[in-house]
Amino acid sequence: MRPVTPTMSRIGLVLVGLAANLSAGMATADVVVVVSVQNPLTALSKNQVVDIFLGKATRFPNGSLVVPIDQAEGSTTRDEFYLSFAGKSAAQLNAHWSKIIFTGRGQPPKEVANSFEVKKRLIENPNAIGYIDRIFVDGSVKVILAQ
Repeated sequence: MRPVTPTMSRIGLVLVGLAANLSAGMATADVVVVVSVQNPLTALSKNQVVDIFLGKATRFPNGSLVVPIDQAEGSTTRDEFYLSFAGKSAAQLNAHWSKIIFTGRGQPPKEVANSFEVKKRLIENPNAIGYIDRIFVDGSVKVILAQ
């Protein structure tokens, strides 16, 4: 057996780094913002969606109350949604809600386990809005904003 040289060690580190990047890239979700097909809404701007999920807006443009549905903390879909749409990491999002809760100005959206559960909530409540991985889009939901 040959001894490990510094060059071999560097090559090993590069390969480990490449593997980590590839697996991280595969874990990203193609996230879309959805409402029930019963909701008359056809589109929202990125800013409108972000305002809803960060507690800055409580109504749809037509005046009806909006019920945002969040996915579980730590889920790939949630992390991708907040990074892509709001430009916030999980830590930044937690800091945002800590401040809002502490000052009594609001509460974070209700949380469900996954995209399937988001769709269930949208079917139950036409005023709900959520985000799911695009692969879960079907006839029960309407995409109103994509990445």
